[in-house]
This record gives sequence, structure tokens and C-alpha cells, in this order.
Amino acid sequence: MIIQSRRVWIAGQFIPAQLKVEDKKIEAIYAYGELPVQKDYGNDRIVPGFIDIHTHGAYGYDTNDGDQEKLLDWMKRIPEEGVTSILPTTVTQVPEVLLKAVSSVADVAEYDYEGAEILGIHFEGPYLDMKYKGAQPPEAIAHATVSEFKKYQEAARDMIRYITLAPEHDTGFELTRYLSKNGVVVSMGHSSATYEQALMGIANGATSMTHVYNGMTPYHHRNPGLVGTAFRVRDIYGEIICDGCHSHVAALNNFFTAKGREYGIMVSDSLRAKHCPPGGSYKLGGHNIEIRENGLAYLKGTETIAGSTLNMNIGLKILVEEAMVPFDTALNSCTINPARCLRVDDRKGRVAAGYDADFVVLSDSYDVVQTYCRGIAML
Repeated sequence: MIIQSRRVWIAGQFIPAQLKVEDKKIEAIYAYGELPVQKDYGNDRIVPGFIDIHTHGAYGYDTNDGDQEKLLDWMKRIPEEGVTSILPTTVTQVPEVLLKAVSSVADVAEYDYEGAEILGIHFEGPYLDMKYKGAQPPEAIAHATVSEFKKYQEAARDMIRYITLAPEHDTGFELTRYLSKNGVVVSMGHSSATYEQALMGIANGATSMTHVYNGMTPYHHRNPGLVGTAFRVRDIYGEIICDGCHSHVAALNNFFTAKGREYGIMVSDSLRAKHCPPGGSYKLGGHNIEIRENGLAYLKGTETIAGSTLNMNIGLKILVEEAMVPFDTALNSCTINPARCLRVDDRKGRVAAGYDADFVVLSDSYDVVQTYCRGIAML
């Protein structure tokens, strides 16, 4: 199959080009108009597929449910917003729930299925701080130990690739070092860590931060906290929810100005309510949540934000059009940066020969015209 557009994102710029797709890969790239094509997208933009490394669910499904059919449905439908790769994300719960959840994801990842590729599991909690737990269930928060984590990883068949933990509660940073040595990305979040504690977390192997600004010590000029660490340490990754509600668009601009083109990662942190009609009854970690007019999810009856219903293509639009983040920086945040963070940038995150045929066709209004997941048109 050969497709083409006058605007294909290659080497950090749009150029006219053709893509030859075979066996789930981009086999070659040719000059625009060089060969007969099966599909011509005209002036629509072809960009790498979006990678969402922090998403709990959508379409009424939550990763903690452990329902394989609904997980497959999620993977098949989520390309409607340009997502081609994903880390289904757990939320703090009791061990039996988490063990079932990670085992279910591992099962589905082994199937021959169409849709977004499961690159691993994001294990958010249960090793978190009580003060900055956000909507995470307090009754299930646990102390970090290597022995307990090994049980989860065994059930997940080594699919846990990314974990959110509070570094100040990891005694002697033992778990952080173990995870780092065994290929699991350690992300600091839901944490009351000071700037100094965060630096020690980084020194012992942490390489990312979870939804910067949210669920962490705030910035103060005499007490920088985790936000100050995200700004100061520019060569560690930082997730950020780009809905313009979790963080003001000015704060989004500040974050990407500090992190630059290579270390900011846009995430949806979406819940099961995404792509569902309003007014439904939902739960997160066994607790009731409600979706309000601003699109945010809250613990029912409180002002505690529980997550978002953000579509990734809309997040890109908000970054560029409202937060005034340069296009290449914004696009990197949902393509090559998460791929580098997960160490899959040898096959994901770029439109280039030899890479997986994961790409999105976007209109100028950021609507998704078509998404290709491993060479298959999904819409």
C-alpha cells in the first residue's frame, strides 16, 4: 500500500512524501507523486501515531476491571483520537484486584488484535503518599517493597514497564534501584517529596514524573518541591495533562519552556467515562466519581480531581493553539518523547523507513481523518 500527502512530518518538518506500507511497517518513503498511490490525503497532515502512557480507561472500561473483551474494545476504538500505542494504567487497589488487572492486560497483549498496541502497563500506585494521593483510594495505599512488587510483575509477565511511586516512602530507595536495574521506568508522583528527596530519587534511578503540577508538592521559590525539580532537572521526563483544566494553559507553556522539545510527555490520564455520554455513574478505585461540565472527573461530592476525559488530538490542539507551545515540541510530547521514555524509539514515534506503520492523518482543525495502527486503517 502506498499513501501520500503534501504534508508528512519527517525530520521535524512537513514535506510532500509517499509512504510505502508492508507487513505492519513503513518499508520505504518516496518523493510525493513518484509512484501510483492507493490513497492521497492532499493537504491533510500525516504525523506519527500518538502514544498515551497514562490512561486508565475509556468507553465505560477501567484497567482495574480486568475484563479482556472490554480491553480489546478499548484498543480497537481509541485510534479515533489518533492513539496507536498505549500503557493501560492501574489505580491503587487491594492486591487481588491489581493482580487480576495486570494479568488480564498481559493476556490481551499476547493476542493478535487490531488497534492500539499495548506497550506495557503503567502501575500507578499503590506506593503513594497519603497527603497527595488525589483520588487514589487511601485504604489501599501500601509501603513500597521489592518483594511485593515482584508478585505483581510475575502476574503481569514482566509487562509492568512504568510505575508511579512516591520516592520519599521508598525506604533507602531500594525499590527504585531494583526497578531501574530491571527495565521499569520509575516516575515520581502522588508525592510530598522535597526538592532534595526528588534529587535522591533521580540519583537512584527515577527518570520521569507523573502528571506534573498535580498530585505533588507545589512550586515555591524557597521550597521548589517536585514541580521545581521538574523545571530544574531538564533531562528527566515529565508527564503533563494537557486539557487546560488540570493545569492552566500558561502553566503548560511554562512547563514546556523549561523541559524543551525532548522531555515533556502529554498524557490523557483518562478515566472510563471518556467517550461515554454525560450523566453516567462511574467509579475509580471503588469510589464514586462524577463528570462535570468542564469535562473533569471529581470524587463525587468533593473538589478532588480524579482524572480527565481528554482526547489526545484535542490535547495537541490545546498545546499549540492555546498554550502557544511550538508545534514540534507539542507533537514530540505525544510521539517520540514517550517512545524514548519507554525505550521503544527504535520502532515507534517517527514516520521513517523501518518504523512501525503507526501514523495519524490530521486536518488543520486537528480532527482525526484516519489512523493507521501497524498499517491497518482503523476509522
